[in-house]
Amino acid sequence: MATKEAIAQIAALPERVAVVETKVDNIEEKLDDIKIDVKEMHDCLDNTRKISDLEKIKNKYTMYAMVGLAFAAGAGWINAINFPHVLKFFGL
Repeated sequence: MATKEAIAQIAALPERVAVVETKVDNIEEKLDDIKIDVKEMHDCLDNTRKISDLEKIKNKYTMYAMVGLAFAAGAGWINAINFPHVLKFFGL
């Protein structure tokens, strides 16, 4: 025969199951939010990689331009009034 305590626990069982189901639903929602956040972070990292690639290209061409200007200054082309030597150097 079931005791009064066992009967009380069985009576409270549906209520306890409902609480557990609610907690599981909340966990699933939080997991979905985390998945969305991870996807957004992944997309952000992809954009960061693209930006760093563009910065490398920009730095490369900036360096080439600086070397060209330094060469032109060393050759005395910058202070020249006309550029026949520059055009001749580039074959124009």
